[in-house]
Amino acid sequence: MQSNIKDQVVFASPKSEEERAFVAGACVRKLGIKIPAVLDGFDNTVEKAYTGWPDRLYLIDGKGKIVYKSKPGPFGFHPDELKAAIEKTVAGSR
Repeated sequence: MQSNIKDQVVFASPKSEEERAFVAGACVRKLGIKIPAVLDGFDNTVEKAYTGWPDRLYLIDGKGKIVYKSKPGPFGFHPDELKAAIEKTVAGSR
């Protein structure tokens, strides 16, 4: 929580989709997140389907199939594994 205060990304829990989008956008901007970010709904359908918490890296191929799923991060993140999966996926789509 201290890092959230330092980074000025402390918000009350959103009560609507609009508030949730505002909070997410503010976090993306304040934290300088450069990768695409998407919002899950209040029902957390995506969270339940992908078990993305605490954080994970996924690679989804052009057909929508999960071809790589990291272990929970940040200690489960292994960039070389993800790189190899990307290279294999790209090579297989040619």
